[in-house]
Amino acid sequence: MTKPFKVSGFVGLAVMMAVGLHQAMILAGGDAVPRWMIGGHAHLGVLSILAIVMGFAVPALEVTGTLRTAVTGLFIAGQWGVPGAVWLGEGLGLAFLVPTTLLWGSALIVAMLIMAYVAATRDATGSGSGPTGVAPADD
Repeated sequence: MTKPFKVSGFVGLAVMMAVGLHQAMILAGGDAVPRWMIGGHAHLGVLSILAIVMGFAVPALEVTGTLRTAVTGLFIAGQWGVPGAVWLGEGLGLAFLVPTTLLWGSALIVAMLIMAYVAATRDATGSGSGPTGVAPADD
């Protein structure tokens, strides 16, 4: 179940890069980029990188079952919800969506707290941080 993290992360980065190109075109035309567009761009970029990291951290910490499902759903919802609420709320004038950033941000916080709990309570030998049996590359 780490595939959703990785796919969401890479798609998020592609969207973030497309928005960045759009911002560059706005600037090239002599106009200022709206603050809400910059904020959503930055949040999606950082959260997408973290989604990819989570795709490796979840199995490394051996998060399983309901906790794994909760972390995956909460994080991905937050990854897209935070910038989405800003872009749709401010960019399209759907201001009623802006307060939902509290919901999406809370989802991210809960996902991180679950991961912190797992990291704090797992035995070091079961954390996936030991030798893998594969020799490191020499390059």
